[in-house]
Amino acid sequence: MSQVLNIIRIPELRNRIGITFLLLFIYRLGFQVPLPGVNLEGIRTASEKIAGSSLGGLFGIMNAFTGAGIGQAALFSLGVMPYISASIIFSLLVKVVPSLEALSKEGAAGQKRISQLTRLATVPICILQAFFILYGVIYNPAYGLIEGNPNFLYGLSVIVALTAGTIFIMWLGEQITEHGLGNGVSIIIMCGIISTMPSAMQSMMMVAENAHQLTVTLSV
Repeated sequence: MSQVLNIIRIPELRNRIGITFLLLFIYRLGFQVPLPGVNLEGIRTASEKIAGSSLGGLFGIMNAFTGAGIGQAALFSLGVMPYISASIIFSLLVKVVPSLEALSKEGAAGQKRISQLTRLATVPICILQAFFILYGVIYNPAYGLIEGNPNFLYGLSVIVALTAGTIFIMWLGEQITEHGLGNGVSIIIMCGIISTMPSAMQSMMMVAENAHQLTVTLSV
């Protein structure tokens, strides 16, 4: 307790903790903003359809890393996954592309340039993933997420919204790294995983209860 009080007494650390929680609060607010024209009841129905399948397992993993955004068809549905993908790609390219390898050895300036290239590469990855979400999930007639016949402008607005959401999350992570507790992207991923824990525990308790009732029924 004394160590916790010492942390609170340090003004700079107290400010960093406050800024981190404020930015994480803004991050979670983005999951309360649904994508335009999406039927929220259809999202729940689609989640129930794939709950017990292998696709449901993949769906749950993606939800955990994106903060349950895909399951809600929210503005921040893509989360930081495109940025992580871009970071992995450039980590591999640095080892095989001589120009990038030389750039990485230039110290802070080179790392800054690689970070800028990573941010730029995040945008096309966002557009590609948003395109697959649009045509694989939102436009899928089996899920019934939208009503009527959407036009090109609607699809473009969804792709732009998802891409802008990821870019904003990326910016929030950089602010946490610079002005908060550091490791902003890691903290955002952790926040997304923690946000799925209550629903995961509830589902686990329901499964355990159903298993217990089945056992009682079979014993009778």
